[in-house]
Amino acid sequence: MFLNKVEICGVNTSDLPLLTEDEKNHLFEKIEEGDKEAREKYIKGNLRLVLSVIQRFSGNHENADDLFQVGCIGLMKAIDNFDRTLDVKFSTYAVPMILGEVRRYLRDNNSIRVSRSLRDIAYKAIYAREQMTKAMDRDPTIEEIAREINLPEEDIIYALDAIATPVSLFEPVYQDGNDALFLMDQVCDKKNKEDAWVERLALQDAMNQLSNREYRIIKKRFYEGKTQTEVADEISISQAQVSRLEKNALKSIRSYLDE
Repeated sequence: MFLNKVEICGVNTSDLPLLTEDEKNHLFEKIEEGDKEAREKYIKGNLRLVLSVIQRFSGNHENADDLFQVGCIGLMKAIDNFDRTLDVKFSTYAVPMILGEVRRYLRDNNSIRVSRSLRDIAYKAIYAREQMTKAMDRDPTIEEIAREINLPEEDIIYALDAIATPVSLFEPVYQDGNDALFLMDQVCDKKNKEDAWVERLALQDAMNQLSNREYRIIKKRFYEGKTQTEVADEISISQAQVSRLEKNALKSIRSYLDE
């Protein structure tokens, strides 16, 4: 994997500094006063954040130096736009900015070329959405964005779809210890309703061997087609717990059926 490199863009990744929260707050006070040296130090202190983000793109076979540079642009944009009065950690704010910058780079350099006019429409829509979200304190609808930039809704939808990067269903979206929550775990299954599922797999006897909580999770996940997030909200536990209980329940069901 390219991230095993010690040096990226002339930066020795093994020597990157780690800033304490007090140091970060002190530096940001100076940054807000226009101190360029403090800004440089703050950037260097957050380069590990850029490295952690571009790890997600290690399978794209892109040059590590290029991705790192693009990620640094996202980091600098995050520093320039971060509002310390909000009750949000800088890393929480910066990660989406870095991700967005890298994804834009990958879209623009994708082997599937998107016409310049489509990209322009898409970027206008994205910029308008960002500005409107700040002003309205909510995400605007496509209809509202269309009115704002004076373009047909269909053109905006088509342009946004054209620049979208395909995502693997096996891309991890959350990690808790050794338990990863994958994108496929967030996809609703509208076809697997109770009658068809039970008739096809004949699992009711095996289901009856489960604990009450495991039974509820399997029923909601596979009978009702709900996501792990929805199940977690309904039974008041974390997504990671739902994932672990679901895996244990399925293992018990398979064991019972194999007897």
